[in-house]
This record gives sequence, C-alpha cells and structure tokens, in this order.
Amino acid sequence: MSPAEEAVRRENIKSAWQLSAPALLVLTVAAVGPLLIVLVYSFLTPGTHGNVEWVFSLEGWRGVLFDHDIFEDKLVLADGNLTIFWRSVKLSFITTVLTFIVGFPTAWFIATRSPASRAGWLFLITIPFWTNLLIRTFAINQIIRNEGVLNTLLLKAGLVSAPLQLTYTDTALLIGMVYVYLPLMVLPLFATIDRFDMRLLEAGYDLYASRWQVLRRVILPIIRPGIVAGSILVFVPCLGAYVTPRILGGGKNMMIGNFIELQFGQGKNWPLGAALSVTLLVIVTIALLVYVKAISGERKNG
Repeated sequence: MSPAEEAVRRENIKSAWQLSAPALLVLTVAAVGPLLIVLVYSFLTPGTHGNVEWVFSLEGWRGVLFDHDIFEDKLVLADGNLTIFWRSVKLSFITTVLTFIVGFPTAWFIATRSPASRAGWLFLITIPFWTNLLIRTFAINQIIRNEGVLNTLLLKAGLVSAPLQLTYTDTALLIGMVYVYLPLMVLPLFATIDRFDMRLLEAGYDLYASRWQVLRRVILPIIRPGIVAGSILVFVPCLGAYVTPRILGGGKNMMIGNFIELQFGQGKNWPLGAALSVTLLVIVTIALLVYVKAISGERKNG
C-alpha cells in the first residue's frame, strides 16, 4: 500500500470514529453506566429496609451460590438458587429447540411461496408484536387454564375425563414462551432460507440422496447462520423472562428474572439482586460469544 493510500485509509478511519462518537457516547452513558452501577451495588452491604450501605462486602456474591445454615454457622450450597438457575437455563434451551422445530417448517413454507403472497405471510408472523406482551401472556393463560378453551374442547371431544392441570407448571411456561418468542426464530430462518439456492436440492436428489440426507447435509449446514441467530434471539430473552413466568408460573415456578425482582422488592437485598443480574449478564455474554464463534467459523470456511 502506497503512502497516499495509507493516508486516505487513516483519514477514513478517523472520519468513521468521529461520525460514530455521538452513538458511542449515548451507548456508554445509557448502557454501560447503569451496568457499572449494578456491578458496584453487588459489592456493597444490604440496607436494613432496602437500598445499600456503602460498605464493601462480598455477601451479595456469596449469596448467589451459598447460604447460611440456620442451625450451624457455616455456608451451604443455596439449593433454591441453583434450582432456579437450572430451571431457567433448561426451559430457555427447550424453548429454543421447540421454536426451531416449529419455526423451521414455517420459515421454509413462507420462503417457498410466491413473492406476492410472501409479504402477507410475513405480515401474519409480525402481528403478535402489535400486542403488549402482558396481554399475549394473559391470552395464553385463558387458553390453557382449567376452564379454558383447550380443556373445554378436550372434555367435549371425550379425550380427557378431567381438565388437564397446565397452569402454574413448567409446561405452561414452555407453551407461553414458545408462543411469545416463535417469531424471533422464524424471521432469521426466513431471511436465510430466502437466499437458499434451490438448485442444490435438485443436485442432492440427482446424486441419490434421501430427503433426510438432503436436509442434514445440504439444507441445515447452509442455513446454519439463521439457526444460530434465531437461537440466540430466543435463548437470551428467555433467560431474563419475567412477565411470562410470573403469570403462567404463578410465583411457584420462578426463573432468574423473577428471582432478581424478588431481591429488589420483598427480599430487600439489593446487593444479591445486583450480583444475580451480573451473573445473568455473564451467561448471556457466553451465549453471544458462542454465536460470534459460530459465525466466524462460517466466514472462515467461506
């Protein structure tokens, strides 16, 4: 590269930084600032009636995984906290898998329609976003409750002799979260499938590949970026979900989001709530790093 070209490149980089400076400043103040406050609170002492006392303490971080034994003055594993973490990760992972199982055929169907009707199908996918999340969750609750639409139809059809107890269970949480986050899986998958070269399917069949082999060795590897992006878009908000577990779980089946709210509310233990928030942020960051690694691998392989 000649000195003139190097000077032009440096000038372009300088201009880019200057143009992005206002956005970076807003992100720093509006995003990084609150996160730093939460991080500082996690190392302080809980106040008597909430808030914090400005005395350094690791009690908040200790409470994430450990608890004080009420009979002996020693630390024991906080089984309740670990159960909540495990339930949150488990339900988020299962929700991601279920949304993919439902979303992949849906996205494929939309992507293979004619251009005239494709916009209409995408419009139907985005309609749920027009309604508040709280209203959508209440709607699901009305469908699956004991006297709801689902149990009424099953009873009239004679398929069950008593209403299915779905509310306030992990099954209810899965149904609600799959319904809420399904569009976040369908849209990235559609964007990837829409660019898929259908001639590759014909090539696979010409080489005597079965439908399963075409799906596993042709379709899925090519649409992998859409799968990874959709999985991240579903898994990350599921981990921090609050409204859906609060309504469909009834306060019994708590997730990390509900547990954090409890510490800042009735628990009056702000350092523990802050430490749990940072822990959730670390889990989300790990998920994003997996996404970045997967995308980098795709680009490296061409």
